[in-house]
Amino acid sequence: MHVAQFNISRERNPLDHPDMADFVRRLDVVNAAADGWAGFVWRLHDESGNATAIRAFEDKTIIFNLSVWRSVPELKEFVYRSSHYDVLKRRLEWFHRIVEPSYVLWLVDDDHRPSVDEAKQRLAHLREHGPSDHAFTFDSVPGGSVP
Repeated sequence: MHVAQFNISRERNPLDHPDMADFVRRLDVVNAAADGWAGFVWRLHDESGNATAIRAFEDKTIIFNLSVWRSVPELKEFVYRSSHYDVLKRRLEWFHRIVEPSYVLWLVDDDHRPSVDEAKQRLAHLREHGPSDHAFTFDSVPGGSVP
């Protein structure tokens, strides 16, 4: 089994606004780091190599990332020990605070690539029911096990 992750952010300004320039500049660096990171399997992206042009929510200020990793520890290592963490620490400069959970993890078969609809359903499940085997967070991996 692998682990899928889906996270969302709500932009303070459109991506072409000058206040978003530093975030946009960092996208290629962070995406390249993810692509080369141990444990990385797949991420949804468009022809440009990122997913920011894909708008899957009625609220068009919401951008997202959807990816698959070999394991929770490898994903967590990338999130908190790569160039991604520098961006994560500054997220409130570029994005509104989201009070409810803004990311979700779930187990997938090794060859499965989740759809955006599947990811949205997992996030909705986490928000409605809390962590479970179906949808969890870094702090609530099912049974404390680490796939």
